[in-house]
Amino acid sequence: MKISHLSKQEIPRGEEVKGHDLREGIFELIHSQFPDFGKEDYISNSELNKYRRLYLTSLILLEKGELAAIDQEVMDAIKNNSILSENVQEQKEGKLTFGQKFADQVASFGGSWFFIISFFSFILGWIAINAWLLVTGPFDPFPFILLNLILSCLAAIQAPIIMMSQNRQEQKDRKRSEQDYKINLKAELEIKILSEKIDHLLVHHNKKLLEIQEVQTDYLEDLMKEAKKKKLKE
Repeated sequence: MKISHLSKQEIPRGEEVKGHDLREGIFELIHSQFPDFGKEDYISNSELNKYRRLYLTSLILLEKGELAAIDQEVMDAIKNNSILSENVQEQKEGKLTFGQKFADQVASFGGSWFFIISFFSFILGWIAINAWLLVTGPFDPFPFILLNLILSCLAAIQAPIIMMSQNRQEQKDRKRSEQDYKINLKAELEIKILSEKIDHLLVHHNKKLLEIQEVQTDYLEDLMKEAKKKKLKE
């Protein structure tokens, strides 16, 4: 009769299991507790079932821990922006100079209905004063040369001021476009990483489940053998 390497007791005939026939995971578990256990040593079937249960428990705990670790890794990657190192948050606009503020106000006023109505009222009032009220001695007789000069000077000054405001607005729009691009790129990378994590999770999870199922199948086969032996003895 064979001697169990673990308990140092005799093993009933037909219940001995050689170390060479054990699954690698179960063999490594036994070897971690009994370093001198080798491929040529024997253990009993009851001892094998004990370590099978321990191995299944360790696989389930390991699977649970790895799932939590993968989930946490995905959340950390999204939360900490570990893929896109550049900060894509909206940057605050710095202090404006007097010229920039003045240009914005002129552009805002020049593009309003209040300016249009006021400007036309001014022109009509100018014409009315010089054409009807001051017929004998108008200060700007027809064809209103002074009015044309004022309008030309106003247009010459207003145009570059409005262009200054538009140029600054274009710079702001360009910055917004760059920031939108960064945000879209960041979202695309995060979705790609999340998809890869899910694929890895599915493959890893299926592999663990298959290994657990194989160990359970071995366990079930041994139980069926034991049941057949008892039935034959009866």
